[in-house]
Amino acid sequence: SLNDDGDCISGQFEYATDLFDASTIARWGQHLLHLLDALLDDATQPLASLPLLDNAQRRQLLGGFNQTHAPFPEGRLVHEWFEQHAQAQPQAIAVQAEGTRLSYAELNARANRIAHRLIAAGLRPDERVALLVERSPEMIIGILAILKAGGAYVPLDPNYPQDRLQHMLSDSSPRVLLSQGLLVEQLLPLQITQLLLDDTTEGDDHNPRVEGLTSRHLAYVMYTSGSTGKPKGVMLEHRSVCNQIGALQERYGLNPRDRILQFATMTFDMSVEEIFGALLSGATLVLRSDAWIAGTAAFATLCEHHGITVANLPTVFWQQVSRDQHVPLPTSLRQFMIGGEAVGKQAVSQWFARPGHRPALFNAYGPTEATVNASIRLMESDHDDFRSIGTPVRNTQLHVLDANGNLVPLGVAGEIHIGGVGVARGYLNRQALTAERFIADPFSTDPDARLYKTGDLGRWLADGTLQYLGRNDDQVKIRGFRVELGEIEAILAGCAGVREAVVVAQESQPGQSESKRLIAYLCGEPVPVEHLRGVLLAALPEYMVPSAFVQLEALPLTPNGKLDRRALPAPGQEAFASRAYEAPRGKIEQIVATVWQDLLGIEKVGRHDRFFELGGHSLLAVSLIDRLRQHGLSATVRTVFTAPSLREMAQALSRSDEALFLAPANRIPADCTALTPDMLPLVELTPAQLERIVSAVPGGAANIQDIYPLAPLQQGILFHHLLGHEGDAYLVRSMIEFDDRQRLDAFIAALQQVIDRHDILRSAVHWVGQPQAVQVVQRQAGLPIHPITLAADEDPRVQLERLSDPRHLRLDLQQAPLMRACIAQDPQSERWWLALLDHHMISDHVSLGIVLEEIQLLMQGQGAHLPTPMPYREFVAQVLATPPQAHEAYFSRRLASVEEPTAPFGVLDVQGDGAQVVETSVRLDRALNLRIRAQSRLAGVTPAVLFHIAWAQVLARCTGRDDVVFGSVVAGRLQGSLGADRALGVFINTLPVRVQLAGLSVSALVDETYRDLSELLAHEQASLALAQRCSGVGAGLPLFTTLLNYRHQTDGGSLANEDQVLAWDGVRFLSNEARTNYPIEVAVADEGDDFSLTAQSITGIDPQRIAAYLAQAVAALVEAL
Repeated sequence: SLNDDGDCISGQFEYATDLFDASTIARWGQHLLHLLDALLDDATQPLASLPLLDNAQRRQLLGGFNQTHAPFPEGRLVHEWFEQHAQAQPQAIAVQAEGTRLSYAELNARANRIAHRLIAAGLRPDERVALLVERSPEMIIGILAILKAGGAYVPLDPNYPQDRLQHMLSDSSPRVLLSQGLLVEQLLPLQITQLLLDDTTEGDDHNPRVEGLTSRHLAYVMYTSGSTGKPKGVMLEHRSVCNQIGALQERYGLNPRDRILQFATMTFDMSVEEIFGALLSGATLVLRSDAWIAGTAAFATLCEHHGITVANLPTVFWQQVSRDQHVPLPTSLRQFMIGGEAVGKQAVSQWFARPGHRPALFNAYGPTEATVNASIRLMESDHDDFRSIGTPVRNTQLHVLDANGNLVPLGVAGEIHIGGVGVARGYLNRQALTAERFIADPFSTDPDARLYKTGDLGRWLADGTLQYLGRNDDQVKIRGFRVELGEIEAILAGCAGVREAVVVAQESQPGQSESKRLIAYLCGEPVPVEHLRGVLLAALPEYMVPSAFVQLEALPLTPNGKLDRRALPAPGQEAFASRAYEAPRGKIEQIVATVWQDLLGIEKVGRHDRFFELGGHSLLAVSLIDRLRQHGLSATVRTVFTAPSLREMAQALSRSDEALFLAPANRIPADCTALTPDMLPLVELTPAQLERIVSAVPGGAANIQDIYPLAPLQQGILFHHLLGHEGDAYLVRSMIEFDDRQRLDAFIAALQQVIDRHDILRSAVHWVGQPQAVQVVQRQAGLPIHPITLAADEDPRVQLERLSDPRHLRLDLQQAPLMRACIAQDPQSERWWLALLDHHMISDHVSLGIVLEEIQLLMQGQGAHLPTPMPYREFVAQVLATPPQAHEAYFSRRLASVEEPTAPFGVLDVQGDGAQVVETSVRLDRALNLRIRAQSRLAGVTPAVLFHIAWAQVLARCTGRDDVVFGSVVAGRLQGSLGADRALGVFINTLPVRVQLAGLSVSALVDETYRDLSELLAHEQASLALAQRCSGVGAGLPLFTTLLNYRHQTDGGSLANEDQVLAWDGVRFLSNEARTNYPIEVAVADEGDDFSLTAQSITGIDPQRIAAYLAQAVAALVEAL
């Protein structure tokens, strides 16, 4: 808290000592002071560029924690280092496998013979050689031979599918394929020079010297999984490998007496550490067979038999060794190095509880793009932070940065970026992806230095070690929400009886993303599914709770010892949270059961099972309704939510006599050049009225596809539009920046294709001389593009925002499309700016997200995969076909006794133009977010109910009344036709919610508000004017003057895969602005884990206070529950 004492401002921190220590709070104070100093120095600088760190803190992060510079032979080549050992100790054993031992001299000579053959085949530096070979001494011979010949080896796993091998061969374009006879025969015919490792032909065995070969040339290209399903090749150079091995020798103390296990497959970068860690240290490399991974006992026995001293193990396999404490480990084993996956707390505890000999344990971290290991930590006790990945290895820098590329303070999470000698050259043949992931290093004095963006989250700890927090892109989307699987796994792993937990996302119906669900796989003691669901529901949003829990004896592993996700079995019936089984009775129950089973991917459903407990959710509810309608059963969303069990749903369906709605067909032929009134089934027009419309449309009748009335909300939007003169509160502006004109043109071209696809985007509104306003769908409507010339002496974005300000611009609603593109070039660069204006008459928040998704697919060349659009006329026809009496009875019952407006602060004008609106946004703290979700689940309601009650309490305080009414924005898509969830148009609606606070306990108020909001769903498309007429408020006065907009805020703009990265490469979405015509509007964004509040209010009412009032009210409400 801060106190203004006149001459000075003083403050103090209050904090929970069980969550924070004094040093952390002291640092926060320093950050605040430094931030204030920076603001005072230049108040015009962008917020994103404000420094949180003072010079001492920057020196600590850049120098103290990253003081890793160490000299090393920069010009050294990997194979020359090996040759030095071969010369110094020719008779020492270099490689040992089942029945085979090769000395350093023998290994060197055999590799030389192959190298000379590769040189004779025309191999040059940086050219690639594909190496297809089994784990054997020939594998090591082949690797060394390729390096000696100046090439880069491309490891191929013989167990890979043919199509994957063919892709890697095609993508890497190797000069030569080096393999073994039996393996080559398995490949499809190839137009590549082939050499066989098992060819015993004698040749030159002297060390070759390749002219021009330097340490900056490639040593290997290793393929890693790509988000598109196609692997990508990471290019690593000799100097990076030599630096890495030198770092490992320092950290691990590798020496010629060591016998190092070669555990990983050649295609996994851990093999680089194993192979060269041994051969460049003069040690013996022992190649394992499959017998080594048959179990902990077999592993320990073979380690003892072969005298293994150092083993580098995948985390999953080490956890198995850690768990099997009854199996003693040989005393020859002096250390384990683990990596590849995050280590679990339970496994660390088990390790340090292990009796007898326990090798030293190193936890290593590093992606393939940083030459195996970027940091290492020696774990010394079970009290160590199990998430710590230690300190950077020599000549490596680790930086934790925010989204704007700024260093984040100590203890603050950000994305880990890796710099230094180990950073790879990039991705082979993936220039765009290389530019995206490998960026210029702003902290280095070397102009060529780069940072690799890992996608990993981490934070610096006070002891100078880095803590790994998970991935920022290794996520799945469930119902549009980003889900971090590791978060779920961590909670499951903490459940009593659970030894290991893995969560995956699966589609119960392949190819249908809406059927995607989470499946948990567990090892340990059997735990009831209901108990597991309960634990997760207490800590996570419902959409993050797996649909099924599969018990396994052990997790399946790949030959690398990593989790084999493909081998995880499909969940059986016992994996789902089902009730005591009772077979469905009667025809309707059997139909419902069949539909549930198909949608949810479950073999058997009982009549007491509940749709949402079995993995159903709101998006699947729409599909459920569609399927039931196909069986002739009339269902609504309200049926699904109010009758959750199969028996209850069947009963509700048997009572329903609602007929399915079919909109009358459009009667205007495709080649029509003259219109008559009988062609328009949705609107009645005289020939003269129709002719007036035809004459106003460019191209006349030939350019008219359809004519129909406005939806209720469109009528209200038009009413407000006609009242205004300057600006338009319903005009939405999006600001987008492009690296060059080519990207801007591609975006606009894709947007025009979206306009061509969707009727509503080609619609204009005509009202002059008409009995009612109608929307006219044109067959063609080109996006208006307005070039703007910017001055060179002013910020281009500021200029374009001023020149495209919706508070001063209006669109002609009679000219389609109701959009405008204002474009301008930055006078100082090649960048271009787009201010895209679109009118609420044709879109809402969901529609804008769909437009961006379609633009992305079109820019990727995947337009053929887009679904057939649902015409907006289907929605309008259904809404208008509902008789007013269906809504009047409900709103009269709810509102007839309301005689005065609910108008906090005495403001009654709801006809504003948004010009004087001010806005603020706040995020609720994490603890409050968790309490809101926990109390919602305990009360059996959604968080939206609690926010509606909290807003009612705010209004009660501001008006001095305990009976209040406010507007609630509803999505408007639940009662729509098939495909409404993907349709474009304005579906949202504003309807009155009445909350009577007097005489009710908190729990009773929650129950009553939940029932009221559920009942309101059936009337989501009633007009606000109708609802107001049903109240007792006098004509000319508003029923309410405040709005609450609760909406699920999914992350539609995230880059989930390489295609998306390429689609949006060079495109930055800067802002999306919409304003309200009401005096006060509060938007609650449900972001899955968190909540944020955005308050808009007219000048004179502080939006910060409004948001604070709501936050305080909801906090008090959950406390009372």
